[in-house]
Amino acid sequence: MADHILETKNLTKEFRGFIAVSNVNLRVARGHIHALIGPNGAGKTTVFNLLTKFLTPTAGSIMFNGLDITGEKPADIAERGVVRSFQISAVFPNLTPLENVRVALQRKLGTTYHFWKHAATLGVLDERARELLEAVGLADCAGTVTAELAYGRKRALEIATTLALDPELMLLDEPTQGMGMEDVGRIAALVKQVSANRTILMVEHNLKVVATLADRITVLQRGAILAEGSYAEVSGNPQVMEAYMGSAHV
Repeated sequence: MADHILETKNLTKEFRGFIAVSNVNLRVARGHIHALIGPNGAGKTTVFNLLTKFLTPTAGSIMFNGLDITGEKPADIAERGVVRSFQISAVFPNLTPLENVRVALQRKLGTTYHFWKHAATLGVLDERARELLEAVGLADCAGTVTAELAYGRKRALEIATTLALDPELMLLDEPTQGMGMEDVGRIAALVKQVSANRTILMVEHNLKVVATLADRITVLQRGAILAEGSYAEVSGNPQVMEAYMGSAHV
């Protein structure tokens, strides 16, 4: 049996009579890239919000590394090594990429709130911050104000800040959303690169990216699992093809 780093059992979320997520049993194998796909409104981001405890499940459980984390807070989940990116780039626009990554490294060291310390004391973090920027192709703009970066580079910076927290499981929510073809290819290659020695669960609309990256795919429709398997298996599933008609072609 595969070693599953994350597992949900009958995960359900109801909003005033509307069932957004219904009895989702998700199993993510350690060391793999697992994609969560589906038409708009299928419940993908709601599942992410449940996994990271931005929402509380109505029913069901979430297991991480064999431990029940259903009742834990978002900060507790992050401390365990489950780190998430968002659809909208979540970086500090008025800081440089180096400073953005350094803030994330402070979080890992437990010095996040030491605002009264002299900036020079953060110099010990610079070497690691530059290594992370190099890893995502941003070494050349370490000192540029982030607001001046192109959108694709901001997304790369977000991945660098996520890596700074040394995640065991990375949850990437639409990493290529809103990008041109060149940036999509660059970010897809980056995701593949950073997947070494860690597990990635990603929500992604671009099915070419999914086909290229994902070892396993879970398809959601109306909050429930419609199909699961390799890209070849799910793309050939008549129910999946019907679900995507009018929104995308699998």
